[in-house]
Amino acid sequence: MFQTSVLASGSKGNSIFVRSRDTGIILDAGVSMKRILSALDELGQPHSLIKAVIVSHEHTDHSRSAGALSRKLKVPMYISADTYSYCAHRLGKVEDYLHYFETGIDFNIGNILVRPFYSSHDAVDSSNFCFEYDERKLGVALDLGFAHRLTLQKLKDVNTLILESNHDHEMLINGPYDWQLKQRVSSNLGHLSNEEAIGLISQVMHEGLRNVVLAHLSEQNNTPELAYNSMKEYLESIRSDAKLMVASQDVHTPMIDI
Repeated sequence: MFQTSVLASGSKGNSIFVRSRDTGIILDAGVSMKRILSALDELGQPHSLIKAVIVSHEHTDHSRSAGALSRKLKVPMYISADTYSYCAHRLGKVEDYLHYFETGIDFNIGNILVRPFYSSHDAVDSSNFCFEYDERKLGVALDLGFAHRLTLQKLKDVNTLILESNHDHEMLINGPYDWQLKQRVSSNLGHLSNEEAIGLISQVMHEGLRNVVLAHLSEQNNTPELAYNSMKEYLESIRSDAKLMVASQDVHTPMIDI
């Protein structure tokens, strides 16, 4: 057994659950602890399975309740030292649970291998991740302005990919954001557009890619239909059998077999 669920994803908050038979991990806790625990209950996943909380970077939509969740479950919180220095005030008293990781250095949580790698984003030390167990591999690529060579190398053989598809370029340019924010979102330190998500997929596609989950959609500059249809058109054009879904800000995905 190796499964994942996107508990919440979007501009207001993000959280992902990953589990093997006896190890569960929460990657990011950018929504309330109550929301995360309720989603686990609805999915039939025992809280006792959780062995760690990981924080990818300091932005509130990824770190909001990480400290509270770590204390509640009495499990380690894995975070980079630089990230912790920027959001310690938000995390509360976590010294008893604090475990530092370094981007680029693998570590294990239970029987799951965690591989953090650099993400091009406007945070102090932003990471994306691969998770490996039982010859299966999950890739999580969110909050990245562009897919550099390292990203592509890390994701080239994943079986399931949770991928940012943040905005439609035309909606962003013609939308309500001020020009500075539009530039930030579309920059190399911002977020991937629907078109850029397709570009990334086109460079890591292989026969073993079973699931693609589009995530971190902008509430203002995208729609689930736009993100889904643009990616579906590409996958159909190459006759891919990968299952496609779109993660929601408000509703968790089902458990997905990685």
